[in-house]
Amino acid sequence: MQLSLAEVRAAAARIQGVVRHTPTIESPSVNAECGTRVFLKLDNLQATGAFKERGAANRIATLNARERAAGVIAMSAGNHAQAVARHATLAQIKSTIVMPRFTPSTKVVRTENFGANVVLHGDTLAEAAAHAHELALREGYVFLHPYDDVGVIAGQGTLALELLEDVPQIDTLILPVGGGGLLAGCATAAAELRPGMPVFGVEVEGYPAMAQRLAGKPVSVGGPTVAEGIAVRDVGETPLAMIRALGCEVLVVSELMVEQAIALLAEGAKVVAEGAGAAGLAAVLAYPERFAGRIVGTTVCGGNIDARTLSNVLLRQLLRDGRILRLRFDIPDRPGVLADIAKRVSALGGNVIEVQHQQLFGAPTAQSTELLLMIEVRDRAQGDALVAALEAGDYVVRRG
Repeated sequence: MQLSLAEVRAAAARIQGVVRHTPTIESPSVNAECGTRVFLKLDNLQATGAFKERGAANRIATLNARERAAGVIAMSAGNHAQAVARHATLAQIKSTIVMPRFTPSTKVVRTENFGANVVLHGDTLAEAAAHAHELALREGYVFLHPYDDVGVIAGQGTLALELLEDVPQIDTLILPVGGGGLLAGCATAAAELRPGMPVFGVEVEGYPAMAQRLAGKPVSVGGPTVAEGIAVRDVGETPLAMIRALGCEVLVVSELMVEQAIALLAEGAKVVAEGAGAAGLAAVLAYPERFAGRIVGTTVCGGNIDARTLSNVLLRQLLRDGRILRLRFDIPDRPGVLADIAKRVSALGGNVIEVQHQQLFGAPTAQSTELLLMIEVRDRAQGDALVAALEAGDYVVRRG
């Protein structure tokens, strides 16, 4: 089944007033790092923190009187759950969300706070989905699929509609891909608004299911990822057919590039993004030759990242950039040595943020001490100069 720009425009009219028309920004810091112009549509600013509201709101708006009376059900461990809950409540429709038992309690509570009845079932997404379908058949609920539904896909396409109308100079689109609904809807809108404009999807390396399906290969995915929002095994058959017909290419990016994109958005654009939400920018970083000289439009499609995960990503990026040094020493166990090291660090502008001083278990001899320092510096050059100054004092310094 195909979709038209007219249907996407109709979806935009339905969701007007209940889904935010999000801003699009251009960041000089992001452009400088990417080597090209990048416009960021901030759908992380939706009420639930993600683009999923678009599809959920449109699909719920198309329910007939019987379906509205029956209520809706969905399966999700994240953004789709909150989107369905919120828009069903706004439409005064009963909603049930089936979530796997491993779902973090914060997401369960947020979904309940949007008005849904949450059912925790199963140890996997597949088990939760099967239970949701069982409940739909038994209770007569309308099942709202997160991406394999034309009404949902049309709603997701409103993101590209807004982006291309707000920034007409964009000549390339990049969209994250999980089940495929966002890419299918946006590519549909772009095909009629900007005929011939390239539209790319992006997947993370552990979950390249759409790229594998498009290439006619068996799907092989798995493993931990910071981009859990697009960590999908079973892509939607409806969006797959649309994406194939529209000739979209799907790029695959590494975990490292996703982490770098999250950090660049936070530091450069002052924007908080979850892993899936940063995937579009990650593609620009990973394939600079593909996008050199282009005017790229992409989306920060979600901002629901755990605070601890965000902290870990930012600290890991500081380590990679050389702005945090992790230095190990075996030093003599005598007064004044630690003070001398601290003096040398201070003289070159380093800031010691953590000290571990181990005499009993880590030291190679009874007359020595193992010292571990975490030091904040301005950049890699300052860090190299600091290490050189320590080595000039006859200290043996090991990084890492």
